[in-house]
Amino acid sequence: MAKLVSKTYGEALFELAVEEEKVDVFMEEITEIRKILAENTDFSRFMNHPKILKEEKLEVLENVFRGRIADELTGFLTLIVTKDRYHEIDAILDYFLAEIKSYKGIGIAYVTTASALNSGQQKEVERKLLETTSYQQMEMHYHTDESLIGGMVIRIGDRVVDSSIKTKLSELTRQLMKIQLS
Repeated sequence: MAKLVSKTYGEALFELAVEEEKVDVFMEEITEIRKILAENTDFSRFMNHPKILKEEKLEVLENVFRGRIADELTGFLTLIVTKDRYHEIDAILDYFLAEIKSYKGIGIAYVTTASALNSGQQKEVERKLLETTSYQQMEMHYHTDESLIGGMVIRIGDRVVDSSIKTKLSELTRQLMKIQLS
């Protein structure tokens, strides 16, 4: 259900951004809204509190956002509160940002290595990904996991390329177990 709600509202917001030719404006403002909401957990608790009247929530929403972000976004947030969907705000905005990035040809890559990569290595990984995908730009997220031993794991969307030594050792172990059983 949550996936359906986030898709429905996120897609509506995406279509509005394209229709109004405000893709970049909405992307920038939604990114900032996400940061603000993440930093102000009291605001989210207030907006999700069942005993606070919807009218009070709408008034606070207007006071916080009106004139600071695009009127369409303020209206969108008002709609979410009116329809009692504020508890889905993170998923809705995440869906919207993913749609915008896809629309703009921005790929999101999660790269996990056994040890931290220096900036030159990071640039090389990004360059290779741009060469081998249809994306014009990459948003890179680097993580380290010493249990990989070596190599790397790259995840873009639902695609995973795992060239870690840990995985290769696990595959080798499975193959050896099959040989011993035969």
